[in-house]
Amino acid sequence: MSPLLAALQRQAETRPSAPALIDGSSTLSYGALFERIATVAAVLFAERGTRCGLMLDNGIGWAAIDLAAGLAGTVLVPIPGFFSDRQLAHVIAVSGIELLITDDPARIERVEAPAIAERIAITETIGQRATCLRFDRTDAGAAARLPGATRKITFTSGTTGTPKGVCLSDAATDRVAASLLTASLGSPDDRHLCLLPLATLLENIAGIEVPVLAGAATTLLPLRQVGLIGSSSLDPFAMLAAIEKYAATTIVTVPQALAGLLMAIARNGRRPASLRLVAVGGAPLAASVLKQAEALGLPVYQGYGLSELASVAAFNGPAANKPGSVGRLLPHAELAFAADGEILLRGAVFEGYLGEDPMPRRADRFWPTGDLGHLDADGYLHLDGRKKNMFITAFGRNVSPEWIECELTAEPSIAQAAVFGEARPRNAAIIVPRGLPEAATITADIGKANERLPDYARVHRWLIAENAFSPANGMATANGRLRRDAILETYRTRLDRLYEEETADVL
Repeated sequence: MSPLLAALQRQAETRPSAPALIDGSSTLSYGALFERIATVAAVLFAERGTRCGLMLDNGIGWAAIDLAAGLAGTVLVPIPGFFSDRQLAHVIAVSGIELLITDDPARIERVEAPAIAERIAITETIGQRATCLRFDRTDAGAAARLPGATRKITFTSGTTGTPKGVCLSDAATDRVAASLLTASLGSPDDRHLCLLPLATLLENIAGIEVPVLAGAATTLLPLRQVGLIGSSSLDPFAMLAAIEKYAATTIVTVPQALAGLLMAIARNGRRPASLRLVAVGGAPLAASVLKQAEALGLPVYQGYGLSELASVAAFNGPAANKPGSVGRLLPHAELAFAADGEILLRGAVFEGYLGEDPMPRRADRFWPTGDLGHLDADGYLHLDGRKKNMFITAFGRNVSPEWIECELTAEPSIAQAAVFGEARPRNAAIIVPRGLPEAATITADIGKANERLPDYARVHRWLIAENAFSPANGMATANGRLRRDAILETYRTRLDRLYEEETADVL
């Protein structure tokens, strides 16, 4: 039995009536949760080694299936609801899932997938509206091989129809959860509110595993009720209302959602009194945003990690925090740097990519993250940008676009920004406005950001994006990281025209 399931059993035996999962209308105690997952495992996963896809809105049923899969030795494949039909079909095909549990079976019928051999209504079994589809795999060919001790496959949100499957073991996710419990000072008094989809690995660990280890409660509401509408629309006032209504003590979010939450708190005139920890990851945070959070009394702590390292490797927390850094290494993680400054990490490395050779089992194995960074004298990790994103201007200056984008999105009129300048004399930005600001307002805010930047990093030309950068259009990952190749491909002609126009505005 994994440490997570052992902790759940211990909570069920010693604190059977303590609340474990809350969905807004009902509460499942630890005793009832342990019974529920045993039932789900017996009903759905009687055959050990089954591969099961899970595409549900957040709710008690999602958590029950996740835990039951661990109990039964089932390989779980969480599928983000924001995946396109093409991506969804790809995941179903390459993962070799035999079961798919979903609250939208009609969508599965629309995509290219194996024939459905059986439909089972499982709403009463899991405690959330859902149908279990069993695929006819007789003519589907051999399923992709699973490397090592794979128990969960998390798919990165690719820019095409072929996102990669990152294969994770229980041991890796358990290590990260235990480290996060320590760094976050988790306790049975906590009440975590899930603001991200549970199919997102970070929320999967922070919203289910960490609370179980702590003996705390998790509130699981449909995403629309916490302000997440579709893949990229946010209602920060609904988010704030949910935090206050359910007296959340901990939440996990991404920079863009945090900016919206800060705006809602500022307009509301008070911060949620219950919150003790707001963990933020997925993309860098501007120093000005952290200062705004501090001024509003919001306890924001930045972290860092990636799916190949089972989510989180470094984290600021209540006991050790340095704003501007992404924190100290978590207890399970080890760090090294390549000659060019690339961050290398080990401690909870994935088993391998789905369908590819397993990762070599070496004690000295480090994973190249693709991120550049440095440690300060106090042992805090600082990010210096993505290795592949660094561009060189026409004047020979190396520029990290993330740095500039952080400063731009700290301004009130700018929700997202993508900066480009490779071999150009001046940098240009593609801007996603926040709300409906006038062009002059955006120009003024870019000017304010430029005042905080050296001349070679300033933005001199800009254009308005046609749509927000989101997982749905392939221009961002689930946690907000920009997909630059996709953005550049879409806006290349307009960017070229900016540089060609002699009358372009120069800030």
